[in-house]
Amino acid sequence: MITRPARERSGERRRRRWLTALTSGGTDGNERLTAIVGAILIVLLAVIGFTIPQLSQFLSVHLFVGMMLICPVLLKMASTGYRFVRYYTGNVEYRRKGPPEVLLRLMGPIVVVSTVAVFVTGVVLLFVGPTHRNPWLLLHKVSFIVWVVFASLHILAHLPAVGRALGIGGRGRAQVDGVPGGAAGRWIAIAGALVAGLVLALLLIPDYSVWTAHGAFVHHHHRS
Repeated sequence: MITRPARERSGERRRRRWLTALTSGGTDGNERLTAIVGAILIVLLAVIGFTIPQLSQFLSVHLFVGMMLICPVLLKMASTGYRFVRYYTGNVEYRRKGPPEVLLRLMGPIVVVSTVAVFVTGVVLLFVGPTHRNPWLLLHKVSFIVWVVFASLHILAHLPAVGRALGIGGRGRAQVDGVPGGAAGRWIAIAGALVAGLVLALLLIPDYSVWTAHGAFVHHHHRS
């Protein structure tokens, strides 16, 4: 017969396992989350890049993927921002791991500012339409070029971390009872960001038509 204290201890172990799977992981977990989201962004950015040479033909894809990117990008910024805050507020574990490389720290503000700029101008363009595109279209183009260059360099610099996050060399050290620390929480966050981005992109489909209908974009693009 299992006594009440034994049942309570068993329940406590299960709760600890799930709490660990959801929220722990420390610096390794933060690195994995950042790296996996970065890998997803590489794929989505590749799709965006594919649409640019023939933008008039693939404008709806460009708009859809652009809107879908918003939530994963926010998650990426949150994970890197969390490391920044934990390091500069004196967390022992993050201090021990140390700051990112100097080059990454120098690129960080440019990546953040250009990220905000490209998505804010993109959303504004979506709603104001081609007839009121100036100066938003120019700002969107410039910020997008800056963002692609520096975000790509930033992601490429993290490729080793992406490999570790995907199980290519190295392994995490945070485990409790065989449960990888924070694994469930990371995948919930990633899945949530992707689903939220997909839902946002789907909800905004009616707003794409102002740019795609009757060749409106091509006409205004060539006049600018």
